[in-house]
Amino acid sequence: MSKTRTETDSLGEMEVPATAFYGAQTARAIDNFPISGIRLPRPMLRALGLIKKHAAASNCALGLLEDDVAKAIQDAATEVVRGDLDAEFPVDIFQTGSGTSSNMNANEVIAFRATQIRGNKREERIHPNDHVNMGQSSNDVFPSAIHIACAEQLHATLLPTLKTLHASLRTKADEFKDVIKIGRTHLQDATPVSVGQVLSGYARQVELALERLEHAAAGLQELPLGGTAVGTGLNTHSQFAARTIEAIAAETGLPMREAANHFEAQSSKDAVVYLSAALKNCSVSLFKIANDIRFLASGPRCGIGELTLPAVQPGSSIMPGKINPVMAESLMQVCAQVQGNDTTVNVCGLSGNFELNVMMPVMAYNTLQSIDLLNNGVEAFTHKCLNGLEADKERCAHLLEQSLALVTALVPEIGYDRAARLAKEAHQSGATLRELALRDGVDAATLDRLLDPAHMLAPEEQDGK
Repeated sequence: MSKTRTETDSLGEMEVPATAFYGAQTARAIDNFPISGIRLPRPMLRALGLIKKHAAASNCALGLLEDDVAKAIQDAATEVVRGDLDAEFPVDIFQTGSGTSSNMNANEVIAFRATQIRGNKREERIHPNDHVNMGQSSNDVFPSAIHIACAEQLHATLLPTLKTLHASLRTKADEFKDVIKIGRTHLQDATPVSVGQVLSGYARQVELALERLEHAAAGLQELPLGGTAVGTGLNTHSQFAARTIEAIAAETGLPMREAANHFEAQSSKDAVVYLSAALKNCSVSLFKIANDIRFLASGPRCGIGELTLPAVQPGSSIMPGKINPVMAESLMQVCAQVQGNDTTVNVCGLSGNFELNVMMPVMAYNTLQSIDLLNNGVEAFTHKCLNGLEADKERCAHLLEQSLALVTALVPEIGYDRAARLAKEAHQSGATLRELALRDGVDAATLDRLLDPAHMLAPEEQDGK
């Protein structure tokens, strides 16, 4: 048996592996783009399958496609949706900027498989352009697939994972609300805070990141489908987009709708740029949280040591007994990658030339990778670090006692300059603030009240106010 078969497209003949489902245009793309070996992500293949499946149903309902042809296309596209045919999508992401190669890859694979489903009758062969791509263009299909893929991944993975992280932080904040520690600003001692207050700040960061991501996700609900080549809708039925998108929305459970303006939807990818920015913002918050926890757990004897992290693996190949904050470090590296991905997406977003953005495949790849990395990184950090986090009450109390920042509470009683002099003298002499303040004439009852760290955690109630 021959190892290849001959397929043709508008440029002529191409040899294709005999067992491949794809055709000449996919084969050309394989030859043209041997760049990275990185293929289109699974969520994008699923999204392309969804579009082709419901496009066939719409065209059939509109009387443009025969029932049996539409049924075969739907069955084949469903296999793409499920992932059964992933091996038939070999095109590199660094390809034509419109994603035409991947759209035609999908058209060819679905046409080949649909022809098989109909019994491989050559005279009734299903055509990748005339049938599978009916009423569509790569220029509206591919950006629609990006929106569908990113929206599905956000709602199925990252948003629920961030909600779990938020709940864990809230739980830990409540658990450690009575553990008081020294605060730090500029990496120097500051007035006291509770461990619970610190963790509540982290929880609020995650809550706000969630709100921003949900707002960005809403922008993905507008699909460019129906604009065809340049946004005018040439060669598509006036009801095609609305019908197809309604069916996609029903299957995904997401409130998708036709773009309000097809020229905006196809010439720009601002919604994806905005989503990437929200992912970057989320990574900034997560980096701060992970890094703070890493430093607060530094030690065990010569660092800050106010927090204790679960020991998940040996920390050194040379130092026995060393345990490192590996889960925090892993999440921080994820956040660094997301920062880089966003820069790439921004550059891609700048490339909306005239009626089409021409850097969509790499934009899709980087945005979906950011969602995936953040989801996996946060999930691991939550379960293997945060849920087992402990506060070292003795260490917190010891460091609190050593701090000179407590003198701040004396300022309303004795004034800033006098308090500063006491702090400087305490630092130089090694005496305690209490000893020096008593010697300076502040009575013991006042010191008991003012130097109690528990009273430094909130504004003081004033009489008559």
